[in-house]
Amino acid sequence: MAADAPRSAVRLGDRLFSGASRGAGIAVLVIMGAIAVFLVVRAIDALAANEGNFLTTVEWDANSNPPVFGVIVLVIGTLVSSIIAMVLAVPVAIGVALFISHYAPRRMAQLLGYVIDLLAAVPSVIYGLWGASFMVPRMTPLHDWLDAYLGWIPIFDKSSPGARTLLTAGVILAIMILPIITAVSREVFLQVPRAHEEAALALGATRWEMIRTAVLPFGRPGVISASMLGLGRALGETIAVAVVLSTSFRLSWSIVDPGGSTIAANIANAFGEASGYGVGALIATGLVLFVITLLVNGAARMIIARRKEFSGANA
Repeated sequence: MAADAPRSAVRLGDRLFSGASRGAGIAVLVIMGAIAVFLVVRAIDALAANEGNFLTTVEWDANSNPPVFGVIVLVIGTLVSSIIAMVLAVPVAIGVALFISHYAPRRMAQLLGYVIDLLAAVPSVIYGLWGASFMVPRMTPLHDWLDAYLGWIPIFDKSSPGARTLLTAGVILAIMILPIITAVSREVFLQVPRAHEEAALALGATRWEMIRTAVLPFGRPGVISASMLGLGRALGETIAVAVVLSTSFRLSWSIVDPGGSTIAANIANAFGEASGYGVGALIATGLVLFVITLLVNGAARMIIARRKEFSGANA
C-alpha cells in the first residue's frame, strides 16, 4: 500500500502537467484565432470602401473619403529589409556562435556570451536613434559607391541623395537580430554530444572538419529556428525602422534609393493621425503582416521537420 501511494501521486502529477500543457497550447491557438478575427473585423469596412486595389496600389491616402490605399510598397519594404538583415546577420551569427562554443578560451567565451546576451536586451529605440544619428551619415559613401560602380544593376540605382534607405534599415535590423541568432545558435552548438566530436577527431579530422561533419549537421534545426526567430523580429520591428527610414511612400526597386517603408513602421508613423477608414487600413496592413509571419513560421517548421535526422531526436 505504501508503494502504491507515491505511484498514484506521480500519475496524478503527470495527468495534471499533461492537462496544463494541453490547455496552454489550446489557449495559444485561441488567442491567435481571436487576434485574426479582430484584425479581419476591424479591417473589413476600410477594405470595402477602398477605391484602389489593396494588393497592388502604390498610393496611401487612407484618411480621404473615399480612401485609396495599397499594401504592395509596405510588403516589398518589409521583405527586402528583412532579407538584407538575414543575409548580413546569419553568417556572422553562426561564426560568432562557433567561435564562442568551440574556439574561444573559457573566460573569453563567458565574456563574449555575456556581451551577446546584453546586446539582445538593448531596446529597439536605442538602435533606431543610433542608426539615425550615427549610421545614416556613415552609410552615405557606401550608397554613392554602389551607385557609381554598380548603378547599372537596378537594385543599386540611386536617383536622389541620402542614406535613409532599405539598405540602411537592413543593416540596423541585422545588428538587432544578430545577438538573438548568436545566443540561440551558441546554446545549440554546446548541446552537440561530446562523443560525436571526439569520434570525428579520432578519425583524423581537423577542428573545422569536425565542426563541419559533426557540429553543424546536429545543430542545423536549432540554427534554422534561431534564424526564424531573428526573422520574426526583423519583420515586426517598428521604432528602429521608423526612425531610420524616410517618410516618403513610393515604390522603388532600389535598396539604395531613399523611400519606401515597412508595414510596422508605417503603422507607427501613421496611426497617430489616422481616423475613420485610416485606422481600418492600418489594421488591414497589420493583418497582412500577421499572415506573412504565420507563413514564415510554417515554412520554418516544415524545414525543421525534414531535418529531424540531424537533430539527434532519434538517437
